[in-house]
Amino acid sequence: MSVLRRKARRAQGDVLDDPLDAAQERRVRAVLALGGVPQADLPDGVQQVRLRLLERAARGDEAPRDVSAWAAVVASNLAMDWHRAKRRQERVGERLASLRQLEHPSGEDTSVLSLAVAQGLDELPDAQRQVLVLRFYADLPVRGIAEELGIPEGTVKSRLHTAVRALRARLHEDEVV
Repeated sequence: MSVLRRKARRAQGDVLDDPLDAAQERRVRAVLALGGVPQADLPDGVQQVRLRLLERAARGDEAPRDVSAWAAVVASNLAMDWHRAKRRQERVGERLASLRQLEHPSGEDTSVLSLAVAQGLDELPDAQRQVLVLRFYADLPVRGIAEELGIPEGTVKSRLHTAVRALRARLHEDEVV
């Protein structure tokens, strides 16, 4: 390892010790939970994001311009991988438990709405669910989602529009809203 790289690593000691701050970790947890990862697997998902960030540094790659956005996209990809590996209906209850951990339930209406949204998210195609979660739950801008996923902004907007319309239709169909 070059002397310059070692000096740079020492100068970034805080980043190398824990590459995610508390707010970034909460965001990663939220993206994983909303992506369908069960509560019990959230710590592993957070560690995977940390590991990937550390691996980038170890390879000598440049740090992401926006670590928060990069971590949210990595978390979203991890959630999609997990989602593909499990049957959808087995996770509805686990997703609701994760959502209850993240939000303070305010009654039966919130539980019914949470269930309907979780089921609606499950029915969306992976690409639509990914952009919807990144936009509305990870609070990434359309441009940031496009850059991180390597797709045009128009594609992000189109997927968002289609996903929101499908989710809205589902909620009206279930008479939740």
